Amino acid sequence: MDWTAIALSVRLAAIVSAILLVIGVPIAYWLTFSSWRWRFLFESIVALPLVLPPTVLGFYVLLALGSRSPIGRAWERWTGHGLAFTFEALVVASVIYSLPFAVQPVAASFAQIDRTLLEASATLGVGRLRTFLRVVLPLSIDGVLAGVVLTFAHTIGEFGVVLMVGGNLPGITRTVSISIYDSVQAFDFAAANRTALLLLVFSFASLASVYALLRKPWAVAPLS
Repeated sequence: MDWTAIALSVRLAAIVSAILLVIGVPIAYWLTFSSWRWRFLFESIVALPLVLPPTVLGFYVLLALGSRSPIGRAWERWTGHGLAFTFEALVVASVIYSLPFAVQPVAASFAQIDRTLLEASATLGVGRLRTFLRVVLPLSIDGVLAGVVLTFAHTIGEFGVVLMVGGNLPGITRTVSISIYDSVQAFDFAAANRTALLLLVFSFASLASVYALLRKPWAVAPLS
């Protein structure tokens, strides 16, 4: 089993989950409570990675981070090396690819909040930030946790996007999914099966955790 690839994938997933926790919650809040008439366009952009082929997304991210792009040239001037085919490029691509998995569960939880609670908070003169921290966030913590779990699990299993943007560099960009692919290409099905089984168990545990967080308890019928 390629423990180096597993450790790199866990590191990548942890960093991406932390970044999306910071930027995903504000995006979800704006999508839920904004009254902007063209909001659906921004919702479509956020959800686009769900339907866009990973190779297509990876190709355009690669172009955006390449040495001929403004981002790539600025990064090279700052660090002395290119951005494409690095771990940092994997982080950027994974943040974009996993964005809907972080935003949608949180937005769904925000949408279930009783708006009268927010109106009451505003009537009492409480600011939006304090209302968010004291009312909105505590009532939506299950959705936030679900978003973090889904983001982590989705990033662990990425293949097409990370291969396009990062290539297959051992210890740098070779993730666990790419390691499975390499094992199959080398006809080492035993190694591929061990790693794939580990991902299968992890994926099932992640989904079970999400459903446990989001499930609604059955109402207890009154005694007759």
